[in-house]
Amino acid sequence: MKPTAETAAAVRNNIDALYRAESRRVFATLIRLLGDFDIAEEALHDAFRSALEQWPRDGIPANPRAWLVSAGRFKGVDKLRRQSRYDLYEDMAQVAGTESASSDLDGDGLEDDRLRLIFTCCHPALPAEAQVALTLREVCGLATEEIARAFLLPTPTLAQRIVRAKAKIRDAKIPYRTPERGELAERLPPVLQVVYLVFNEGYSASSGPELNRPDLSAEAIRLGRLLVELLPAAEVQGLLALMLLHESRRPARRSADGELVLLEDQDRSLWASALIEEGLQRVEQALRQPGYGVYALQAAIAAVHAGATSAAATDWRQIAGLYEVLLKLAPSPVIALNRAVAIAMRDGPAAGLALIDAILAEGNLAEYHLAHAARADLLRRLGRTDSALHAYQTALALAKQEPERRFLQRRIGELGG
Repeated sequence: MKPTAETAAAVRNNIDALYRAESRRVFATLIRLLGDFDIAEEALHDAFRSALEQWPRDGIPANPRAWLVSAGRFKGVDKLRRQSRYDLYEDMAQVAGTESASSDLDGDGLEDDRLRLIFTCCHPALPAEAQVALTLREVCGLATEEIARAFLLPTPTLAQRIVRAKAKIRDAKIPYRTPERGELAERLPPVLQVVYLVFNEGYSASSGPELNRPDLSAEAIRLGRLLVELLPAAEVQGLLALMLLHESRRPARRSADGELVLLEDQDRSLWASALIEEGLQRVEQALRQPGYGVYALQAAIAAVHAGATSAAATDWRQIAGLYEVLLKLAPSPVIALNRAVAIAMRDGPAAGLALIDAILAEGNLAEYHLAHAARADLLRRLGRTDSALHAYQTALALAKQEPERRFLQRRIGELGG
């Protein structure tokens, strides 16, 4: 029976939804099977193009992801043959077991492909900045322009960084696999950093019209769970706990009309209790183990917030103390800023303002809008309206995310600006 226009439209909508949800997983598997980033990217789009042509006529297959992988693999191998690139194809067959790979297209093995890909993108042979850029582009599917904005770089510079990283992986024949257990301790730090950067981009988008990107934060948490299964070390547990505790607050971070809601104003009944419970358990597990560090300490800070029944009940003394330890372990201007805010909440706005002014006077965070927003808030609390207004305007000029910009504009309006 010939499909109706309505049926065909519904199938196309399903394909669009599948692309948003599954395309990076399909892409990761195609890299394993084909051994080349660019060929895999073309094969991915060829597979979805074939789906658009065939599924409205034949119906959606029982396992759409496996169908897409098979179709993409066929297209990719055909392209490699036309380019006479047997050597590359056979190399990857030896490294990744390509010839037997089609047998597990219906299994859970595909779920590990993105983990293999992230370890490949974070290989120590690549420069640190290239590891982050490549992972955000290839694992998470962020556009090159989005990544460039997040790192305040010209788009051509970021694009060249990604191109060089891909060439290095190809020319050095970096294997597409998770490391052996003996290599994990050395290989984990950049992977944890990248996973957390992905989560942060999802939890609070660096720019654009949306406050957050739930798909990215969900993917980061999924990768975090895979890492814990691989190596349940203190910092791996700490990172997962940190992401879970932050994610628990997502439903309360925006109002019904999409506006930003500060932590102190959030309806805590909206916080996801299951995520909090798991996060608290993982914090305890992390802090009981030797070798905990910045992620576990940040998770401990998030746990104090999660345990407070109201903003007024928050134990700022404990939070300030944890920031003291964190600052000694990993000195950075951003941690110093967070410590200053905690001290302001513990000792009063004047104490925090002095610390933030000192940070800015050293030239640190001059382009960081949150530093100026925090300073503006403390000035507002002290009744120094003109200075607060100027600081809010500085923060507004630097902010890139639309909900944050609207929040700052409201504050400016409240002060008569």
